[in-house]
This record gives sequence, C-alpha cells and structure tokens, in this order.
Amino acid sequence: MLARNAESLYWIGRYVERADDTARILNVSVHQLLEDATVDPDHASRQLLTVLGIQPEERGELDVWKLTELVAYNKDNASSIVGSITAARENTRGAREVVSTELWECLNATWNAVPDRQRYARRAGPHSFLSFVEERAAMFAGLADSTMSRDDGWLFMVLGRSVERADMVVRLLLSRVQDRASSPGWITVLRSTGAQDTYLRTYRGALDAGRIVQFLLRDSLFPRSVFHALRQAEYCLDKLQKGSHGRGNEKAEALRLLGRARSELEFLRPSDLLEELPKRLGTLQTTIREIGEAVSVQYFHSSPWVAWRGAEVSL
Repeated sequence: MLARNAESLYWIGRYVERADDTARILNVSVHQLLEDATVDPDHASRQLLTVLGIQPEERGELDVWKLTELVAYNKDNASSIVGSITAARENTRGAREVVSTELWECLNATWNAVPDRQRYARRAGPHSFLSFVEERAAMFAGLADSTMSRDDGWLFMVLGRSVERADMVVRLLLSRVQDRASSPGWITVLRSTGAQDTYLRTYRGALDAGRIVQFLLRDSLFPRSVFHALRQAEYCLDKLQKGSHGRGNEKAEALRLLGRARSELEFLRPSDLLEELPKRLGTLQTTIREIGEAVSVQYFHSSPWVAWRGAEVSL
C-alpha cells in the first residue's frame, strides 16, 4: 500500500474516534453543567479543555455555550468535533481508491449535515448535535467492519482508532487523579467513556475509584479500556510488520513500545495500580505519543505526527 494511503487511513481512524470521544465527553459535561448548580461552569469548562488539549480563553468566564463553541463547532481546531469530521472527510477523499463507497458516503453525508445540525443545536441545545455525531461515528465503525477487507488498509484504520482511544481514556483519568475516592467525577469519567452500564454490571453496582481505574485501564473485555485498545493496536502492528520488509530495529520500534505498554498493564498487580497513579498515567501518555511518532516514521516516512496542542495534561 502507498504510504500516503496508509497515512490517510490511519488518520481517518484517529479523527473519527476523536470526534466520537469528544462528543461523548462534551455531552456528559454539558448535562452536568446544566443539571448541577453546585458546579462552577468556568472551572469545569477549563478542566475539560485541558483534557482535550484545547487552549482556553484567558479572559472572560466560560459557560456551556462558549464551551460548546470551542469544543464542538470550531472548525479551525482539528481537536474539535467539526474539525475532526472535516479532517476525516478530507483524508477519505484523498484515499478514495482504498476506501469503500459506503464509508465515503457515510463521512461525506455527515460532513454535509453538520451546518444544519449546528444551527439547530445553537437554538435548541447541543445534545442533538452531539448525539448525531455519536450515531454517525457508530455507523462509520460498523460500515468499516462490514465493508472493508481485513487487509493493510483496515489494519491502519483500526490502528489509528485504537491509539486515539487509549490516549483519550488516559487523558480522562489524568484529569481525575487528584479527586477523592468518593468524588462524583469518577462517575463522569465512566459516562464519558460509555462504560457506566458495563462497569455497574461487572462490579454489581459498587462504585469505587480504584475499581473504576482498574476497569478503564486493565479490563480485557471492555473495548474502550486502555489495555484492550493497546492490545488491538499491537495486533494491527504485528500483522503489518509480518507483511512488510523491515529495516532492522527501526521497523520494530512502534511494536516494541506497544508491547511494553501493554505488558506493563497486563502483569501489574492490582494492589500496585493506584501507587503513584499520576506518574504511571503520565508515563503511559508519553508512551502513546511515542507510539504515534514511531508509526509515522516507520510507515509514512514522515516527521512525527502532529501532537495535540497542550499534549501533556496539567495536574
């Protein structure tokens, strides 16, 4: 496969996942700000922007509407929902020869529907727009799984999706590591990752910060856990490497980093998980960024991937 097509597919996976994850997180945050009068809108908004790597405004207080404009509608920022959808659509248009017609039509129709959905959301509230994005991302994932051969193109797309998903969950956990074990913020993290119902069934309704961290970091069955995403990415890279002609250790760098991160989570004793959690999460976030850089150098013959603005979450 041509390097430009491989790179486009990788970033399609990342951008669609970014739009989906951002919509989920923003939807939960907006409901919290509207329903809970005890929450400071400015503080909560700035905390969310830090998680997403979006530079907040220095002057003036933020509220639900300003937050939505920055995170959802700002097309000039690739980390926003509209920016991610636009970037995914442009990458798909440039790789039409390796993308199924159904996938192109899904993304193109989504992009064309954004202006009308955006105008309606500004009048009625952002929930309808965010739910629309989540539904379209789910449709895209289903079409990718049902219309693409399990060849290099599919592997690159799933690789991008998995790396982005792991990065987002780590960001969310980093934003809460200083919270008390009984803080309602942990429920917000579960809801933001779509994990609340599955977690409650797994642990029979027991809400505990340690178990939530354990579930989101190490659960092997939940598809949005960091461990599951890393294992999926490792599978993709392993398949890609077996089908390529390597150039020594350089070709194995991304796979080596992934294997190390996955094994550290897999073989970590549960009792040690919460020890130095901020440091552990910070190291994991750095490793995920290095994986992205290694993939770019290894397969796309380019400079390291463009990191999110404010890639490191402040603690």
